Amino acid sequence: MVNSLTAADSVIVPVQCEYFALEGTGKLLNTIKIVQQRLNPELTIEGMLLTMYDSRLRLANQVVEEVKTHFQNLVFDTVIHRNVALGEAPSHGQTIIMHDASSKGATNYLNLAREILQKNSLTRIPDSERIIPVEETIQ
Repeated sequence: MVNSLTAADSVIVPVQCEYFALEGTGKLLNTIKIVQQRLNPELTIEGMLLTMYDSRLRLANQVVEEVKTHFQNLVFDTVIHRNVALGEAPSHGQTIIMHDASSKGATNYLNLAREILQKNSLTRIPDSERIIPVEETIQ
């Protein structure tokens, strides 16, 4: 991981919407800080990506609020929902797009790609078309 962070320009920090993920996130951020200080001062945090989100779980909603409160502008608007197709794709040796392009998980990752491109001014996609609608959103 340290070698990857040393070679990278930026990093996306995934945060599972579960309790122990918050502890792991803190340790990862410490590692990123050490790499920035000693090996790669140009390394930036692209954003915090909330993953494995299930709106039915109170804990998931609490984690989302905690992360958004603590990291504010660093949190991506896109959230990756818990999705069966996301779990199946690797077992078939496929990306989520190849496995089931119409799944909620695929749509979430396409939205993330659009958001990153737009954030870095690398697309001509108008704001009105930035997000592909998904069935479930966070209130």
